Amino acid sequence: MRKLFKNISYLATFDNKDTEIENAYILVEDNVIKDIGSGNFDEEVDEIIDCKDMLIMPGFVNTHHHLYQTLTRNVKGAQNAKLFDWLVFLYERWKNIDREGFYISSIIGNYEMMKTGVTTTTDHLYLYPYGLNEAFDAEVEGAIKTGIRFHPTRGSMSMSKKDGGLPPDSVVQTEKEIIKESIRVIEKYHDSSKYSMLRVALAPCSPFSVTADLMRETVKIADEYDVLIHTHVAETLDEENYCIERFGKRPVDYMEELGWLNPRAWFAHLVWLNESDIDKLAKNDVGMAHCPSSNMRLGSGIAPVTEMKDKIRIGIAVDGSASNDTNNMIAEVRNALLLQRVKYGADALTVREALKMGTMGGARVLRMDDYIGSLEIGKAADFIGFNLNRLEFAGGLDDPLGAVLMCDGKQVDLSVINGKIRIKDGEILDEELPKIIEKHNEISKRVINSL
Repeated sequence: MRKLFKNISYLATFDNKDTEIENAYILVEDNVIKDIGSGNFDEEVDEIIDCKDMLIMPGFVNTHHHLYQTLTRNVKGAQNAKLFDWLVFLYERWKNIDREGFYISSIIGNYEMMKTGVTTTTDHLYLYPYGLNEAFDAEVEGAIKTGIRFHPTRGSMSMSKKDGGLPPDSVVQTEKEIIKESIRVIEKYHDSSKYSMLRVALAPCSPFSVTADLMRETVKIADEYDVLIHTHVAETLDEENYCIERFGKRPVDYMEELGWLNPRAWFAHLVWLNESDIDKLAKNDVGMAHCPSSNMRLGSGIAPVTEMKDKIRIGIAVDGSASNDTNNMIAEVRNALLLQRVKYGADALTVREALKMGTMGGARVLRMDDYIGSLEIGKAADFIGFNLNRLEFAGGLDDPLGAVLMCDGKQVDLSVINGKIRIKDGEILDEELPKIIEKHNEISKRVINSL
């Protein structure tokens, strides 16, 4: 199946030369980009999509999320709490999410991200209420329904309140079960081939929710199965103090002791870092998921992205929908741009640097940059389009690409994932979506009021 996307007003490729083309076209054959150029394309094709007055760019890659949290957005009791208090409050609600809840929340979260430009996302699922291992399977099923390119992580917690952790007993698991399930989901779902739509990584929740033994065992399993590893690190000052008191080390030093400073790893947040931390992360090729909105919303701080942008692999992430409380990737990349300027000045991060973090940066973090993250011949056909004749862009077209962030693009008009059109004329192509939203709200109400 050959599709021609023609008359593209402005095409930003984010290739190694940051090529940008006016009056462009993209030829897609099945799920792969076969040609990119300017002017007319005269060969015979099966379908033609006219992209007149559109900006086309690579889809965004979201590098950290907790999809189940779409069920507990904007909960009154958690609106003004810092991280540890926020977690304790919401764990008591999250422990009552069932399989259907994980499935529905995956659909809702992924569709909202797709609407704001995401074509590839990860997810960090560390919560398995009352041993519900099928929670992972449910969110995979939800993601497959949406058509998003998915790289979920099998998360875990083994330390509850009685062990000095934060969660209740009902959402933690034994380390024997965690290891067994980690292997199960890798063997069942992980597809390492090029153009894969589904890969799996392993992700103990945090240094204060699992034991050192499990962290080390996770590295061994990842090495054996050749998968990535992920966790939260250095998110808050409270975490730093906790690690110093419990382990005698700051978070990054503790990760080093556990063998987690290696090229398979990427860490969410990395807010509280010193110069030595940054050097260690860079030396060991560790990736970063930068979550600006969540860090602002929970009052966690400003990650030193400006100091690290030329040293380590950095992607951008919406984080969980209860600490954001949205799945808006355009807003996330915009906040990444603005927040760095608050701390480091107006030239700290350029518009194109921020957009590249949200696309190619994320692809590098997830080690998928050989086939996503940029628009090039031979790469997967994952791209998004914005109609430039929209209200928010009026007067902002001196730089069409920059308008996406500077003028707040809000949502995409076109989304193509793996060669398939998923959003057309701004509408998600799923007739069941209204019923899914209604069901999601029913489950949300039940979970929030489950005490």
